[in-house]
Parts: sequence; C-alpha cells; structure tokens
Amino acid sequence: MFRRRTALSVSAAAALLAATPLLTACGSEAHPGAAAIVDGKRITVAQLQTRVKDVRAAQAASPEGNQLIANTGRLGLSTLNGMIFDEVLARSAADAGVTVTRADVQKGRAAAEEQAGGPARLKQMWLQQGIAPDRIDAVVRNQLLLDGLAKHLHVDRATPTGQRTLVQALAKTSRSLGVDVNPRYGTWDDQQVILGQTKEPWIVPSTPRQQQA
Repeated sequence: MFRRRTALSVSAAAALLAATPLLTACGSEAHPGAAAIVDGKRITVAQLQTRVKDVRAAQAASPEGNQLIANTGRLGLSTLNGMIFDEVLARSAADAGVTVTRADVQKGRAAAEEQAGGPARLKQMWLQQGIAPDRIDAVVRNQLLLDGLAKHLHVDRATPTGQRTLVQALAKTSRSLGVDVNPRYGTWDDQQVILGQTKEPWIVPSTPRQQQA
C-alpha cells in the first residue's frame, strides 16, 4: 500500500463547510483569493475549499463518518500541503524526464486494491487519511512519480539515505518555484518540502504490513 504524507484530525459535521478559512489574499494584495502561489500559478481558496468539501462529503457518507471526520482535523492545511506538493513533484519529475502513463496508474491502483483487500477497503483507507475516492488515481500517480524520481537519482526510496536524497531534489525544485503561501495557512518549508504547520513529509514509504498496523 502506498502511504500518504500527513496524518490529520478535525471536529464535527460543521467542518464540512468550515474546515478551510475564508481568505482574500496570499501574502500580499497582488494575489486576491489565493491560498498559495506556485511558480506564478494560483491555488485558489475556492479550489482548496472544493477539495476539502469533497473529502468531507465522502466521509459523511461512510458508516464511520463521524469518526473519520473527527480523526482528520486541520484538513484544509493538509490538503493545501498536498496541492502544493503535487506541483513540486510534477516539476521535479518532468525535469528528470520521469513519466507515468494511465496504464501505469491503473496497474498501480490494482496492486494497491489487492494489498488493501479490495477497492472498497482501499477507498476507506484513503478516506481515513483525508483523500476522497476520486483522488486515489492522483495519489497512485504521485507514488509512481516518486518511485521514478528515486530511480533517476539512483537511490532506494525505502532507505533513509534515499529519502534524504529525494527531499534534497524536491527542495531544489521547490525553491525554484517560489512557493508563496497565504500566511493564515502558515509558511511553506522549502527544505522539508512541506507546509510548516503540517507534521509529516509526503515521501515516507511503507510496506503493506506497516500500513495495516
């Protein structure tokens, strides 16, 4: 199983609409309505709120909805962290000539579903991590891009040395993209490639056994 980068936790059903604060600027008045700017590209508050609402709606529809919502707090922060990381990883992979096809994603998802115990179980596991079902392919793609980037760098992603090398490569890309986060969400850490108020980096590999523990 693939593992996501952050652990989350929030409160109650009202979080369906309130998980992301309403903001009007990104560090300056030059970017109204933006939660972050990455290489001049706006990640808008509206886009972030939509992503959060999709997760909350999927969680609310689950029999374990109350528990899922309670265990995935600060969802706005972790979601923005992921949206920024997507851009950094995509650029790093492109610069390294790493590509992932739709067939690769389908194969990777099938393997993840088998390891999880079926498609429904995989969706539930990702909901526990704040990932909506329609984002699973994107998460699988990211994991494959990380694998490809590790191969390009001639490192083993499962080792501490390999992780450090990956972080260094992603940090270099992150700095070049000039990530600017709305201060109400915190500060982007180029060195660790995470949003400062989140706790864990994306690229923490795990085996199926570790994921189930």
